[in-house]
Amino acid sequence: MSRVQRANENDIAGIVALNNKYAPQGLTLKRTEEFGYAHLADFRVIRDADGAIVGCAALDEYSPSVAEVVSLAVSQDEQGLGHGKALIKSLEQLARKRGYAELFSVSFSDELFLDAGFEHTPLTTYPEKIARYGKIASELKVGEKHCFMKRLA
Repeated sequence: MSRVQRANENDIAGIVALNNKYAPQGLTLKRTEEFGYAHLADFRVIRDADGAIVGCAALDEYSPSVAEVVSLAVSQDEQGLGHGKALIKSLEQLARKRGYAELFSVSFSDELFLDAGFEHTPLTTYPEKIARYGKIASELKVGEKHCFMKRLA
């Protein structure tokens, strides 16, 4: 069972390294340490026995009622152990606590999000997402990423 924890400042380098490992394939957006510090309270992590980050994900607010699951990454040798689902569940709990009515994500991981209770929705449901990442054309044009949403309220 995955043990999800709130990230701390010592986790920033590990979060950025794990997230950015998947950026060249278009699976994640490249993140900086500045992004990590700015979103420190939004990140949840899973550590291995030695304390190294083996999974991470964060909430990114779009409005007082909508947040996105971003930077979801699990190290290759830890995939298939339920870490992704545990991170999504933890972020869902955080989103509920913060009062968001809706959670969404843009991902290749259809099975993961569908198993977590999300449903397919058109990306156009979130014009804020399209506008925010308009300058990062690669994310919206890479392969067959799908948009998923889950109503919380």
